[in-house]
Amino acid sequence: MTSTAEHRRPLPTDAEIILNALPNPVLLVGPDGRIADANMAAESFFEISAQFLQRHSLKELVPFGSPLLALIDQVRSSGSPVNEYKVDLGTPRMGGDRQVDLHVAPVSERPGHIVVMLQERSIADKMDRQLTHRSAARSVIALAAMLAHEIKNPLSGIRGAAQLLEQAASPEDRTLTRLICDEADRIVTLVDRMEVFGDDRPVARGPVNIHSVLDHVKRLAQSGFARNIRFVEDYDPSLPPVLANQDQLIQVFLNLVKNAAEATADLGNEAEIQLTTAFRPGVRLSVPGKKSRVSLPLEFCVKDNGPGVPEDLLPNLFDPFVTTKPTGSGLGLALVAKIVGDHGGIIECESQPRKTTFRVLLPMFNAAKKLDPSDRDDVSGTPSHASQNTR
Repeated sequence: MTSTAEHRRPLPTDAEIILNALPNPVLLVGPDGRIADANMAAESFFEISAQFLQRHSLKELVPFGSPLLALIDQVRSSGSPVNEYKVDLGTPRMGGDRQVDLHVAPVSERPGHIVVMLQERSIADKMDRQLTHRSAARSVIALAAMLAHEIKNPLSGIRGAAQLLEQAASPEDRTLTRLICDEADRIVTLVDRMEVFGDDRPVARGPVNIHSVLDHVKRLAQSGFARNIRFVEDYDPSLPPVLANQDQLIQVFLNLVKNAAEATADLGNEAEIQLTTAFRPGVRLSVPGKKSRVSLPLEFCVKDNGPGVPEDLLPNLFDPFVTTKPTGSGLGLALVAKIVGDHGGIIECESQPRKTTFRVLLPMFNAAKKLDPSDRDDVSGTPSHASQNTR
């Protein structure tokens, strides 16, 4: 039964309703630096209730020497609003690297009070990086077309000439002619791999069971390059099908798992790869070739406990010819980014020692919407049920 205290609880004002409807954290800071009020988004950001927030000063919640504290003093003295971008408010309690944009303004109706709005950078940065990945893929498409035409034909002539010379060459010279043929074949193989980027036909998509894809990739890996690595699965069995091409998804996750296996190759029995699936609503992105925007609620991750990706490579990790491997071509992750981008999705990498995560966000299949010709599934045997099982 409802208590008397609950009956007496005042109804929220229009201002409180509006503030709580905002997706961005908003704080009201008093003249003494203590938090006077906070909306629901601020409670989620700091992982503390509004009542508990009001018992603390702001400097107890943000990192020592945070620029936010100096901004508040600046706004209080000048009486003018100030914006600051990409400020790290991460703490050990909230987790590291919580970059936000800050919007700090005085409240004229309440002298000495400052309103602070935080806008997390994560989603905006994902969008920016995704556009960068697509731009890089388009550059590789043009480069692949040029290479196919300008390199493969002369290489064929070079290889043929080397084979003719080999027939009359001495045993010592045959080693050199064989080297010419082998190197010509290697370059042709590299160009063939790049020609994949030039395929700009619409991706045929339909309902795909992501857990079937991951199980298939896991079996392939355990029978070959990852036979000595422990796999950990953390699946959400209630996920709806993903709107995708099954063969291309296998290619994406096989590439990511292979990278993870190579990253953990020196760990011996401690090597571990984790595959996870989850439902994460809230991200929307434009699909190439379409005016509509789609939701990307399906999150699929490949995690490993390897040494991590060097920090200076992270911003350009999905660009062509960027690689951490001494003998790598730097095309694998570029191809992964192209495939994910063609599906209207996002791929992200977060890395630190002993914890590297490749995160793929993709749209789910909606049976209520009629597929257009570019979305019709051409993969036989693809499941079309509404929910997916882990087995």
